[in-house]
Amino acid sequence: MNELPANALPNRDTPTSSARGSADSTAAFAGQSVLVAIHNATAAAATLFALNGVARRIVVCTPDLGDDARREVARRAHVDMVVDVPLRSDARHRDHHAHCPTEWVLLTSGTSGAPKLVVHTFATLTAAFASSAPPVPNMVWGTFYDVRRYGGLQILLRAWLSGAPIVIREPDESTGDYLRRAGASGVTHMSGTPSHWRRALMSPDARSIAPRYVRLSGEVADQAILSALQARYPDARVAHAFASTEAGLGFEINDGLEGFPASLLTSSGPRGDEPGADVAVAVVDGSLRLRSMRTALRYLDDDTPIADAEGWVDTGDMIERRGERCHFLGRRSGLINVGGLKVYPEEVEAAINRHPAVRASLVRSTHSSITGSLVAADVVLQPHVEGEAACRREIVDLCRRALPPHKIPAMIRFVSALDVAATGKVARRA
Repeated sequence: MNELPANALPNRDTPTSSARGSADSTAAFAGQSVLVAIHNATAAAATLFALNGVARRIVVCTPDLGDDARREVARRAHVDMVVDVPLRSDARHRDHHAHCPTEWVLLTSGTSGAPKLVVHTFATLTAAFASSAPPVPNMVWGTFYDVRRYGGLQILLRAWLSGAPIVIREPDESTGDYLRRAGASGVTHMSGTPSHWRRALMSPDARSIAPRYVRLSGEVADQAILSALQARYPDARVAHAFASTEAGLGFEINDGLEGFPASLLTSSGPRGDEPGADVAVAVVDGSLRLRSMRTALRYLDDDTPIADAEGWVDTGDMIERRGERCHFLGRRSGLINVGGLKVYPEEVEAAINRHPAVRASLVRSTHSSITGSLVAADVVLQPHVEGEAACRREIVDLCRRALPPHKIPAMIRFVSALDVAATGKVARRA
């Protein structure tokens, strides 16, 4: 089983659902802290719904987590029970255990060490779309994300609340296999990271789907990938969203352009809210900040606050305003220091990716005895491109026209592919 049709999703009128499987009934998990460690994504999704409103806490375990890390997460989350096989339907106990206030504990990517455990509720996870407009007729969702990560879980919950079926990607399923299955299932709405989509566009199976809506999130969506998707799927609405596990969904941009309109920023800075606004957005010291009801409650076993005293979450995503448009520069933690000057890799990648021969790029630092670091780039070219030396010169010239000297790559290496992490994001060196 790797698809959840609408009639297999839980009853949306009750917080507890049924799920088919061979494990004990959900009644055994009432009031417990439960870690869900089912490898099959579709079975895991059904089990999450079965436990919501029954368990006191659901720890959503990602499939790439090793045994030692899983045991450590279980210890930190004070787990009482572990579920590694699907739960079976237990309608007899549904009403008796419904409405238990369940905590949903999600894992961050853990790129700088052990993952943090982020506590959400069903309300914070669904606040962005719980009261949204009715679904488009014949809507079928798909996502390249694993549904146990924040980005994929958002799509899973959207499908559930709208009553639409969803085609779930399994952990070991290739991009091509998933695209073919999504196409055969008539997927109309598809989401993923820009890295997911770049891989999809490199596959001949990209033509297997004909979506009406294409969504990007999780990484900076530069103009090159937005335009490439619009060219591949001319009848689709191409949108990119900003969200994080801690801050929740911030906003979605539907105009086909990179960055976001400066009009989204609150008029009076980080202390003000626009009247009636669902999410308040501000840029302070160059960093994007959000305030909304979608923010996670807290870290489970970490005293570090997610939001400040006024409810603002510092996302760590750096922004530069250019006229009436705000552009993402990159993560504050990914900064490259070139002789005391700041370089955000994503900004340089956006410039490189504008070259028509470039499929994707990854900017990193390389050691310099003079400046400490220099900018280097790994570049994936489009198929059948010839003349690497000429491409290298053209890419450097393009960067010189778009960027100050310290941001221009000192070294460009052509590679066949870029590593993508289990999160769906390009794998960056720590």
